[in-house]
Amino acid sequence: MSAVDTVPRAADGGPRGRNRARLTGRAPQDTAAGVWTYLLLATTILLSAFPLYWMFVIATSNDEALAKIPPAVVPGDRFMANLDEVFSLQDVYFAAGLVNSALVSTAVTASVLFFCSLAGFAFAKLRFKGSRWLMLFVVLTLTVPNQLGIVALYIVMGKLGWNGTLLAVIAPGLVTAFGVFYMRQFILNTVPDELVESARMDGATTMRVYWNIVLPAIRPALAVLGLLTFVGTWNDFQWPLITLSGTDFPTSMVAISDLASGNYVIYRRVLAGAFVATVPLLIMLVVGGRQIVRGIMEGAVKS
Repeated sequence: MSAVDTVPRAADGGPRGRNRARLTGRAPQDTAAGVWTYLLLATTILLSAFPLYWMFVIATSNDEALAKIPPAVVPGDRFMANLDEVFSLQDVYFAAGLVNSALVSTAVTASVLFFCSLAGFAFAKLRFKGSRWLMLFVVLTLTVPNQLGIVALYIVMGKLGWNGTLLAVIAPGLVTAFGVFYMRQFILNTVPDELVESARMDGATTMRVYWNIVLPAIRPALAVLGLLTFVGTWNDFQWPLITLSGTDFPTSMVAISDLASGNYVIYRRVLAGAFVATVPLLIMLVVGGRQIVRGIMEGAVKS
């Protein structure tokens, strides 16, 4: 038996399949599978992006565009006029909503990145009594729906005098159980124990180990967690609607809800505001998309 015969062969991907492809001038069968894969992915992307595109079409059109059969698929020329109506409404405060959402999302994201990475480092690399039980408690909190704590949260914020202010929106999201668990798992698989022990033998304090060794090693995970936190905070609707109801400084989602309220809803205004509120998220996804893939792939390879 020759060495070639001992090599496992696929139907068209083995040595004979490749030789046959060279002689016949035809590509192996896996090329056709690649074409179908890309076709399926392209179809999925088009179907996923169509609602966003149609939202832009209505945001640039007049009121008659919604009643057209078949639906309108070509953008109009009224986008700036519709936006001017949205920003000029006296009882919506849409511009303030965009600014408030940016402030809240930035503050929550910065806090989550710092505290969750610090807690994840403690759970992953520090040995202290009760760490496993505390980590189990953190994970169990992920099974509790947020809606169950709305009443208690509203009472607590009222006792502090924060209801109706942005502090009531920022404070509950300063640390997340998912962030702690995610950072703990990533640090556990990325930062070797020997590296931490070596730094301690050189006289580094715990905070210096965290700042100089752990943080540079977990940048991809920080990018993923930061992007997910920013998007989730920007899109949060239920709690801001409850605590900021009736105020003059809502978030963007609450402002869009105000656009859609009333006996007669002007959908071109609603969708124009929704499109503007979506643009920052699209920019962040485009800019940070590579970091998301890198962070997920590194976690998958090293876990």
